[in-house]
Amino acid sequence: MLASRREIVFALLGVLLVAVLGSVFNAGGVFFRAGTHADTLWQNGAFGVLACGMTVVIISGGIDLAVGSVVALSGVVFAILVMRHGVSGVVAVPVAVGVGAAAGLVSGSLIAIVRVQPFIATLAMMAFARGLAKYVAEGRVITKYPYPDLVESLNASIALGGFKLSMHVVVFLVVAGLTLVYLREMRAGVYVYAVGDNEEAARYAGVPVARTKIVAYTLCGAFAGLAGVLFAAMERQGNPDGGVGYELTAIAMVVVGGTPLSGGRGGMVLTLLGVLTIGYLRKILDINAIETAMQLMITGGIIVLAVLAQGLRRRG
Repeated sequence: MLASRREIVFALLGVLLVAVLGSVFNAGGVFFRAGTHADTLWQNGAFGVLACGMTVVIISGGIDLAVGSVVALSGVVFAILVMRHGVSGVVAVPVAVGVGAAAGLVSGSLIAIVRVQPFIATLAMMAFARGLAKYVAEGRVITKYPYPDLVESLNASIALGGFKLSMHVVVFLVVAGLTLVYLREMRAGVYVYAVGDNEEAARYAGVPVARTKIVAYTLCGAFAGLAGVLFAAMERQGNPDGGVGYELTAIAMVVVGGTPLSGGRGGMVLTLLGVLTIGYLRKILDINAIETAMQLMITGGIIVLAVLAQGLRRRG
């Protein structure tokens, strides 16, 4: 079921609450600078791409814990192709995205065909993809200076008046738009909601449950591969140890937006608001010099509160 107006209002209230928090704890006016907002959007563009894929999987009633490792693997593949071998972006980007899609395809097949629990299947893929990233990179960070033109192009910004809109944000908006169309307008997207709401009922209704799950995880993996390209460009390197904890951030963005972990409900509008909520919250913590460990604890706490709030809304 698509997001209701009530759910969208709750998600908007979350964004508003964070905006008020930023206005109060503004770090001497830093929060009010245009550059702060441009940086916030840039830093969360790739996370937004991750959240798009996670939205599809969660609506289908699943979870993907492997996306952080897939980001590292795809980023390493992209860096090797571009920084070591000078391969053009026309080849390097699709290959990196394809690596992510392949990882998602394997996870989805284990879940849909072999009937392995999503938690176990994606946990196994998390370990495998991380190990493969280290093996392919030979345990080293892949970089090159001067940085290739493709990397700099991916980090470029579009000037909109006095505001700089990062290419990462443009990519995120395109991916979000495509995901929105997929979930709202395509039959395959309707199947995702049906499977997440009641798998057995969907099967009796003629919904191709196994194929729907496989496609959902493959899309999630492909988006993780694209996010890996963006992160590699942002960091100007392919790091086999990168992406740790990124799955937590993606899940937080989806859940805080209002898409329930139980599946069958939610959508991209909620995820977009969740990306803004978590992204700005992290920025507020950064400009106020809150250490990373505390930020992780706060993120975990927010996920719990969001799930509890969803339960209260459903009972209400």
